Amino acid sequence: MLLHGFAENQATWEHQTAFLRAYYHVLVPNLPGTGKSARTAPLSMESMAEFVHAILVAENISQITIIGHSMGGYVALAFAEKHPQLLEGLGLFSSTARPDSEEKKEARQKSIRMMQQYGTEAFLRQLLPNMFSASFRAKQTVRVDNYVQAALPGNLDTLIAYYEAMMARPDRTAVLKDIHVPVLFFIGKEDQAVPPENVLEQVTMPAVADIHIFEDVGHTGLLEVFEESNLILHHFIAFCQRAS
Repeated sequence: MLLHGFAENQATWEHQTAFLRAYYHVLVPNLPGTGKSARTAPLSMESMAEFVHAILVAENISQITIIGHSMGGYVALAFAEKHPQLLEGLGLFSSTARPDSEEKKEARQKSIRMMQQYGTEAFLRQLLPNMFSASFRAKQTVRVDNYVQAALPGNLDTLIAYYEAMMARPDRTAVLKDIHVPVLFFIGKEDQAVPPENVLEQVTMPAVADIHIFEDVGHTGLLEVFEESNLILHHFIAFCQRAS
């Protein structure tokens, strides 16, 4: 299962979905509040993890590898904490088990005020290009614009609820220390949203970790280096299935 991040939707994983479906049964849901998925009330990482669990129950799936990009990784960690017996593997794709720092919470509060005052489009047009590395922004203007355009239908109340849920999430490094399955870490060295130094201290916490660090890649490596990402996920999922 591939879980998207803030202001994204299932289509963000389109390259990975197309590639991985040749090998696996791939589920790519829209998280609650995105697309046609109803927003849970209250919305939290825990409620979204239960949304994921309900999908597995409906699909009669008893073992799964879950990969989460950014906020999707926070949901995956909440799922791992509540339903560890269902996991074959856990992937943190430009994501972290650490909670928001006070500085990060203040920045999110500022972003909420900006959305309320100027609207979501102005906010997303200012925020989202910075999710890419500087070189990618300069060379791939069309792809960056496509990413921004895909986010613009985002609902104001949902985007605010996502930020509030991210601010409220707890420290889940204990999940990484106790986890019994392999953990994938994908790290972009130009990631401004989840800085590499935040994640690097976590890679030694799981008993088994698969670590990939990319130069000149920002927060959206699943798009910036999608071919490499496809292969990384393919090899990781196959390893998790063999190890289970």
